[in-house]
Amino acid sequence: MKIISSKIVITALLLFVTVLSFAQKDFQGQAYYQTKTSLDMNFGGAQMSEAQKKQIAERMKSSLEKTFILTFNQAESFYKEEEKLEAPAQDGGNMRFRMMGAGGGEYYKNVKEEKLIQQADLYGKQFLIIDSLPKLKWDMGTESKMIGQYLCFKATAVRKIVGGAMPFGRNNNENQVAAPTEYTVTAWYTPQIPVSQGPSDYWGLPGLILELHDNNTVILCSKIVINPTEKEKLKVPSKGKVVTSAEYEKIAQEKEAEMRESTGGRPGGGGFGGGRGPF
Repeated sequence: MKIISSKIVITALLLFVTVLSFAQKDFQGQAYYQTKTSLDMNFGGAQMSEAQKKQIAERMKSSLEKTFILTFNQAESFYKEEEKLEAPAQDGGNMRFRMMGAGGGEYYKNVKEEKLIQQADLYGKQFLIIDSLPKLKWDMGTESKMIGQYLCFKATAVRKIVGGAMPFGRNNNENQVAAPTEYTVTAWYTPQIPVSQGPSDYWGLPGLILELHDNNTVILCSKIVINPTEKEKLKVPSKGKVVTSAEYEKIAQEKEAEMRESTGGRPGGGGFGGGRGPF
């Protein structure tokens, strides 16, 4: 009880120090996130040599490690990948991956209106996903840790897996274990930045999410800027075919099935199926 009480006191003091900054009508902040996605080197059971697996992993490295910027205020946020020069393609453009959860897309969230607008690119076609913000039942505990100068608390939630197509074609192994239909998300949020915002489509905690473990992807905040000198206008994505999240996932699954069919299920032909949508 003493440990818990001490944490409460520390949090209250930290909140008191920062509350004036967040009370400003024109308050704005920016959080920089590093994302890293681990890769299943079995590639869905495809028959491949170790040399082939290594080659594919090297080609995919830029898709597995990215930097994103979250611009936020009390009600809204805009999450996008940091712009940088792309390295020349090593595969001549023959290998196309749809990395679900690893990168791409832009997210606009309005937590007061519980509204989500996401701009996503699927095989060269743009979609504008307009829907309600996903509501997760967060289980907030007392476990805490420091991330930089911010005291963070742990929260977990269960999220369902949408899609779940078999990567790299078919696998006819009758003994194959059924794919999971849900997984546990772990978030670390800081009450020192009292906004209900976070990376991707995550929200709903009493503080900014600084670290997130989402299935095979880890997202970690590396820098925070509060009230920058030059404030940015929060962008609301507007380009692409308007669909709901469910409609987008259906289109994505159908397209992946077509790609696998056209390539005979060969590795690199269809990309990775399943997932919630691009990070």
